[in-house]
This record gives sequence, C-alpha cells and structure tokens, in this order.
Amino acid sequence: MKKTTFLLFGLAAAVTLTGCKSRESAFAKTYQQALEEEQSRTVEVVTTAPVQPVITQPVEPVVTVQPVEPVQVIQQPVQEEVDLSDVRTIDGTLDVVSGDALSTYSVVVGSFITKSNADGLMARLRSNGYDARVVLTNETINGRTGWYRVIASSSDNKSEAARTRDALKGTYPGAWLLLKR
Repeated sequence: MKKTTFLLFGLAAAVTLTGCKSRESAFAKTYQQALEEEQSRTVEVVTTAPVQPVITQPVEPVVTVQPVEPVQVIQQPVQEEVDLSDVRTIDGTLDVVSGDALSTYSVVVGSFITKSNADGLMARLRSNGYDARVVLTNETINGRTGWYRVIASSSDNKSEAARTRDALKGTYPGAWLLLKR
C-alpha cells in the first residue's frame, strides 16, 4: 500500500512537471515575428519613397547696436560710523601718576581706590602692547575721593580712541572714553 501511494505521488509529480512547459520559446517566436514584420515595413517605406535632403541656409541674427553714453562716477569719501556716545569728562584735576601725559581722548578700562591694583592692571595692559598709564583724580564717588584711573591708550583723534575702546570692550566691558578739558 505504501509502495502504491508512493508510485501514485511520483506519477502525479511527473505529469505535473511535464505539463508545465516553458512558454519562453513561444514568447521568443512571437517577438521574432514582430521584429521581422517591423523590418519589412521599414524596408518597404525606404524603397518606395526616397527621402529628399533638406538644405537650410544659415540665418544671420539682426543686431541693433545702440551707442553707450559714458557715465561719470563721483566717489564720495566714506565716513566711518563710530560709537561716540560713551564720552565722559572728569570734574577736577587729573594727575598722571605712571606713564606719559594724556592726549585729548583716553580709553579708561579700570578705576581703583588703591594704587597697587591700578599698577597691576597697567602692567597687564603694557604686556599686551598698550601704552597704558595711571592717573589720579580728585573725584568723589560713593563717598570716596581720589580714584586711580587706568588708561589703556590716549589719542588726539576721537575715532581712533573709540576703535581702541571697542577692541577692549570684549576684555574690559566697562571701557569708556575720557575727554580731557
């Protein structure tokens, strides 16, 4: 019984596998016929109606030339915009304690009650290439008189002093301009 069942399954598998023939050959035949028909049509068209070449003449574009009038360019001097809103004056006296004399505009980066603190900041500024100096004022601020102001640089040119102040504001955010009267 097992042998018979096995034989029947084998026979059914053989019939199934042989019954499914590949249709690839039928597709290939149909494709080949279509190509042959197309080629025969193309040959007929070429042989029955010869194509005449079309000769074209180059066309030159029409260009209208307008004379250009020269334009006179007037250059105006560029004026720099410098923040000059932070300019102060000191009422009273300014005595230079350390360094050179002051010019008209000075960049103040620090104010101290003790001279040693002012000298320390001046030394740091000089090591960074500034012509620093310390001045003593007789101002009274918050009940204290006699402030040591640390000047990073001094100039007779207002915009030059403002540029120096702006460069120092990153390190010394309270930097301001002093106008010497």
